[in-house]
Amino acid sequence: MRKKKYLLYVTCLLMVPVLGLEAQEKAVPADHVREKALKVFIDCHRCDLDYFREQIPYVNYVRDVREAELYILVTTQSTGSGGREYTIFFQGLKQYAGMNDTLVYASRPDDTRDRIREGSTNMIKMGLMRYVARTPLAGEVKILPSAGLARQEVKDKWNYWVFELQTEPQFSTEQSIKEISWDNSASAYKVTPDWKLEFDFEHSFEDRKYIYQDTSYLRHRSYWSLDALVVKSLTDHWSAGIVGNTQSSTYRNMELGVSLVPSVEYNIFPYSESNRKQLRILGGIGFNSWNYRDTTIYNKMEEFLIDQQVRIAFRMQQKWGYLNVSMLASAYMNDYSKNRLTLNGYVRVRLFKGFSLRLSGSVARIHDQLSLVKGEMDEAEVLLRIREMATNYRASGRIGIVYTFGSIYNNVVNPRFGT
Repeated sequence: MRKKKYLLYVTCLLMVPVLGLEAQEKAVPADHVREKALKVFIDCHRCDLDYFREQIPYVNYVRDVREAELYILVTTQSTGSGGREYTIFFQGLKQYAGMNDTLVYASRPDDTRDRIREGSTNMIKMGLMRYVARTPLAGEVKILPSAGLARQEVKDKWNYWVFELQTEPQFSTEQSIKEISWDNSASAYKVTPDWKLEFDFEHSFEDRKYIYQDTSYLRHRSYWSLDALVVKSLTDHWSAGIVGNTQSSTYRNMELGVSLVPSVEYNIFPYSESNRKQLRILGGIGFNSWNYRDTTIYNKMEEFLIDQQVRIAFRMQQKWGYLNVSMLASAYMNDYSKNRLTLNGYVRVRLFKGFSLRLSGSVARIHDQLSLVKGEMDEAEVLLRIREMATNYRASGRIGIVYTFGSIYNNVVNPRFGT
C-alpha cells in the first residue's frame, strides 16, 4: 500500500512540469496578441506611412485592402487660409462592417511637414479607438489629454484674407550654355462658405545662350499675368462667379490681353461631398481684348472676341481607387471653326490582390491659335521654342503597372541606408 502511494506521489511530481507547460500554451503570449490586432489598410498618397507605423504600433498594416478589417481613406483639399483639410474616412470591413466614421483635420499654411503629419496621425488615432477597443490590444493603449486645455474665442484680424509673396531667381553656367531666369508671384485670397476670392500675379523671364560650332543662339522669353476669381455660393449645388485674366507674353505674341468670363457652375453631387465625389458642369461667356506684339497670321494687330466655354469635371475617390476626368470646350462666337477641345484624365485602380494599374493622359484638338506671328520661323526659334508654333493637336500619356506579393503585413520600419 505504501509502495502504491509512493508511485502515485512520484507520478504527480512528474506531471507538474507537463501541466505547467500546457497552461503556458493555453495562455496567449505577447507575440501572439499582435496577430489578433486590427488589420488596417491606409489609402493616402501624401501621407508618411512610416510615421504612422511608428506612432500607431497597436494595429497590423496590410498591403491589400481585401485583407483589411478597417479601410482608412485620407483625402485632401485646399483651405481658404492656404493650408490643407484632411478628411479621414473609416470604413469597417468583415466583423466591423457597418462601423463607419469620418473625421477632419485642418492644417495651417505655415505648418511644417512634421506638425502636419503629427496632427493627421493624432486624428487617425482617435478614429481607431472604437475598433481597437474590440481587440486584445485594447489594454495596451492609454489615452492622455494634453495639458492646458482651455476654450478660446477665435478672432481673425485679417478677416480670412491670406497673402503670399514669392521670388525665385535661378542661374546655371557651363562652357557652351548659360542660363538665367527669374520667377516672381504674389497672391491674395479669401475663402468662406459663401464667397471665394482669389487674386494671383505671376511674372517670369528667361535668357538662355547656347554656343555651338562658334555660333551663338539666344533665347529670351518673358511673361506676366494677373488672374482674378470671384465666386458666390448660391446653394449646395449651384455657384456663380467671374474669372478674369490680364497677361503679356513674348511666347504667345501678346502685348496685352484682357479676358473676362462670367460663369455659372452646377455640381450634380452636393458640394459637402466634394472630398469623395464631384461632377461639376461650368458654363461661361468670355469677353476678350487682344493686342499683339507683331502681326498675326490673320493680319491682325488687335481684336475683340467673344467666346463660349464649357467645363465638365468628374472626380471620385473610393476604396477601389481614384478617378479624375475633365473636359474643356471653347469656341469663338464670330467663327465657330476657331475652337478647342481638351480632355484630361487620371485613373488608379486596384484590380486584384497586389496588382494596381495607373493611367493618365491628355489630348487636345486645337483650332484657335489666333495670335500666331505671321511669317516663317527660323531654325533658332523652332529649336529653342522662342515663339508659339502652329499645331492642330497636342497629346501625352502615361501608364504604370504595380504588382506586389509576399507577406500581407508591413508593420516594420527600418530607415537604414534610405534615400
